[in-house]
Amino acid sequence: MIVVGGEALIDLVPVAEPPGALLPRPGGGPYNTALALGRLGASAAFCSRVSEDGFGASLLSGLRAAGVDLSLVQRGPEPTSLAVPSLAPDGSAAYEFYVEGTADRLFHLPPALPPGVRALALGTCSLVLEPGASAYAALLRREHGRGLLTFLDPNIRPALIAEPDAYRKRFRSWLPYVSVLKLSQEDAAWLGGGVRDWLAAGPSAVVLTRGAGGLTVWTREGAEHSVPASRVEVADTIGAGDTVNAALLHRLVGTGLGAADWPEVLSYAARAAALTCTRAGAEPPYAAELSG
Repeated sequence: MIVVGGEALIDLVPVAEPPGALLPRPGGGPYNTALALGRLGASAAFCSRVSEDGFGASLLSGLRAAGVDLSLVQRGPEPTSLAVPSLAPDGSAAYEFYVEGTADRLFHLPPALPPGVRALALGTCSLVLEPGASAYAALLRREHGRGLLTFLDPNIRPALIAEPDAYRKRFRSWLPYVSVLKLSQEDAAWLGGGVRDWLAAGPSAVVLTRGAGGLTVWTREGAEHSVPASRVEVADTIGAGDTVNAALLHRLVGTGLGAADWPEVLSYAARAAALTCTRAGAEPPYAAELSG
């Protein structure tokens, strides 16, 4: 089983008609990753704190429909976090957030994860917003120490980070506990440093996504592999990076990190992300859509 920890929120996605309207859609990087894992046929569980409001019920319903285990989900009476993406002409998105006093910020460290868990993935807002951020960091350290494959996608949202230098320092402190680090080229530029520095700090592999430029991985052993992006007509890019996370995890847990066929793994992730980009909002593909 793969456990994904982090926020579940509602994206208020702009729609063409009526002008100025916003359509509520399930979202949050970790939520999207867990949803994508379930749709791809992986054994997945979601570890978060989710509101008891109507949005929270809808979020959990979506995960349940994808076959995601919800036994690690904490519930609370606080409201659900909201994100408002603004879309550029190329379909890329920037975000504004409404997160004061929301449920996912109050996540607390759960007991040790079940014996059948093989990987833990963390990322996005959950690593920024306290007090939950410290609980997720503690979960990362603890489960890495138990031998799990740990996957980190910081998925930087600058609007949420009040003290960038302090966050960069915290990011570096997580790296000794990370097996696979995945970054977009925008994340990498914002964080500073470079692949050689990140690998030396702990990860066995660093995966960089470059949008239409494809994906590249560097490993601690010195290997480097790149694949092109799949060419599609883009509706928007919401959830594409999260789908990459799920596809990478699904393949890596299946084969083991040491035996990974990286060109195949990256190609699978590129195809999955491309299908997500053809749809409005975070709508990752199902396994049958990627067969063959």
